[in-house]
Order: sequence, then structure tokens, then C-alpha cells
Amino acid sequence: MVPDVLAAATLGPVHLRNRVLKAATFEGRTPDGLVSDALVDFHLGFARGGVGMTTVAYLAVCAEGRTHRAQIHVRETALPGLARLADAVHAEGCAINGQLGHAGPVANGRANGVHAITASAMPSPLSMQMMHTATEADLARITRAYASAARVLVRAGFDCLEIHMAHSYLISAFLAPRLNRRRDRWGGSLENRARLARQVAHAVRDEVGNEVAVIAKFSLSDGFKGGLGTAEAIEVAAWLESDGTLDALELSGGSSLMNPMYLFRGETPRQEFIAAMPLPVRIGLRTVGRRFLKEYPYQEAFFLDKARRFRSQLAMPLVLLGGISRLDTMHKAMAEGFEYVAVGRALLRDPNLVNRLAAGTAFNACIHCNRCVPTIYDPAGTRCTVLEEA
Repeated sequence: MVPDVLAAATLGPVHLRNRVLKAATFEGRTPDGLVSDALVDFHLGFARGGVGMTTVAYLAVCAEGRTHRAQIHVRETALPGLARLADAVHAEGCAINGQLGHAGPVANGRANGVHAITASAMPSPLSMQMMHTATEADLARITRAYASAARVLVRAGFDCLEIHMAHSYLISAFLAPRLNRRRDRWGGSLENRARLARQVAHAVRDEVGNEVAVIAKFSLSDGFKGGLGTAEAIEVAAWLESDGTLDALELSGGSSLMNPMYLFRGETPRQEFIAAMPLPVRIGLRTVGRRFLKEYPYQEAFFLDKARRFRSQLAMPLVLLGGISRLDTMHKAMAEGFEYVAVGRALLRDPNLVNRLAAGTAFNACIHCNRCVPTIYDPAGTRCTVLEEA
């Protein structure tokens, strides 16, 4: 029987009022690196709007793993605010997911005050510094940090933990041959490149057991030459499935470092991106902007073809992401065997979208202009700029 996307469901041990998940979209509402009233209000909008679970984006597991200094670093100091956020979301009948990650080469080492580390040393286009090669000690420390951060989120009352394994963040960088040129046990073969992903997933599951759901955001394709391709990605996903550490995979794609528009599709707001960046990056984007910010036409469920290959070879629950803004698309995902759908930009445009879908009053308000994406660098936070113009 095909599940009803708007009916109650479970994700691991977690009860969800429906199968629509608010995808992680960086909020830009933590100026002090801690939960703010603005961040609580941001997620309350989606909780009141009817999603089954909202996702708090980019919770760094250690200081150098932040994309920049204003990102939340999960630690004891952050616990009271995280608990306040979880309580507020729960009061609206919604579950809450925390996306745990280490930015790796996507970190701005200059802003963080500590050099970024990644699979293999390379220059950072964000900080104009060399990024350091992660040592054995670094990887052991970071793995412990994932487990420690997971425990903090459980204590804060989060229902689900999402391990970030996509978008050229640290784990994703280890998976990509172009970014991982190592000759030790962490590089070379796919099994070696996948070692960190599997090790972190084991550490988090061992720490939290079945107290909460554990999922991963995982690239079905990095979208650049030398990145993780779909065939290898399916192999890694099969290993993660056999390890039994995850309750679901959320299938994403693209690279924040190498090809960001592969994830978004639709219009490419180059001028808005250039204006939002610090001066050195702004200069670089003026030179290489068209090569870096590529054009991909938008279509509903644009990752579906690649995601079908995962569905045909895996038994574990899968979350379909990418261009989902209509109820018929959600129904199609359920009919094709996906257990959940994740929605990002359409919910930024209309946080009340799920309630409208249930009432039969929704329309496809998101025009896929992607002008919301550069607002992650704006002091006012991530938002739909079309709404401001209405």
C-alpha cells in the first residue's frame, strides 16, 4: 500500500505527524553562535505550518568545523538554547532534527580563527589560507566530537540527528577522489574513502542507541569532475545500510565548494551572490562566476532519476529531496517507494505550505529564482526575498 504523505508515520523511534520534512537551509540567525529568538521563531513558522519535522541546519561538532564564526558549535554552552528551541517546536506538535556536521574545506578558517582541515591540503577560496590535511589524531578527535555533540542534542530534546555527509563538507570531501588524494588508510580505494563516514555513523549510533532517529544527508552525485559519482555513492550507501547505523538516508547532491547550483536548479542570481561575499571572494566570483555558479534548468523532483537507482538497490528508508513543492510530486515519491520527502525553498516561500496542502488551498508559490540562497550571508538571515517585494 502506498503511504499517505500527509498521514502520521514513524522515523526510527520517532513519531511524525506526516512524512514532509523541512530540509536543512542555513538560517543565518545565530550572530553569537548560539540559539537566538530569531532562530526559534524561524523554526516555529514551519512547525505551525504543518511539517512533520523541521531541521536545524549546520550544527558544527567542533570549533574549526564551523562554516564561519557565527555558526552554532554544539557544546554545553549551547545546550540551554537548543533545549528552548526543541521545546518550542514540540509545543506545536512537530518533531525536531539537528544536522551535525564538520565543514572541512567549506569552513572559513580566517573567520573561525583556526585553519580549516580537510582530507588533503589545498588552498581555501573562502579564507585565502592553506587548509591543513587532517591527521589521525584529528580524525579520532572529530569522531569523538560527533558522538559528544549527538549526546548534547539528545539532552536538549532533539528527536533526530542528521549526519552531514554531503556538499563537500568533511565527510563528503573524504569520499571525493579530487578532494582526497591521500595514500593512507583514509584515501585511495572507495572503502578507504568511505571509512570516515562509516566510523562517524557508528560513533553516533553507539552514543545514542535507539533514543533518537539517526539519519544522514548523503550525496547521490557531487556534480563535479572527480567528485563522488552515483555508482560509487550507491556502493557507500549499501555499506551504510549493512552497518545498521542509520534509520534513513536523505539523498542530496552538489558541492558547496565546487558546484553549488547543482543542488538548487533554476535561476542563478550571480550578482546577488557577488554582492553578498567578502571582498576577496567577490573579486574571484566576478572572474569565474559563470563557471562556478552554473545554470541548471529547474524541474520538479530533479534528483528523482538518480534517486530511483538508490531505491532499486537499497531496502532502508530514503528521503527524496530536490525540487519538491507540489502535492502530486509528494504522492509520486511515495508511489515510487520513498518513505519521506524533504522540502526547502518552497517552505521558505510559504512556511504554511503543508497546512495548505492538507486543506487543498496550496499553490506553487516558489518561482525557483534562488535569490533566497545568497541571503544566508545577510545579517537579516535566510529568507524569501520575493515575499519582501510583494
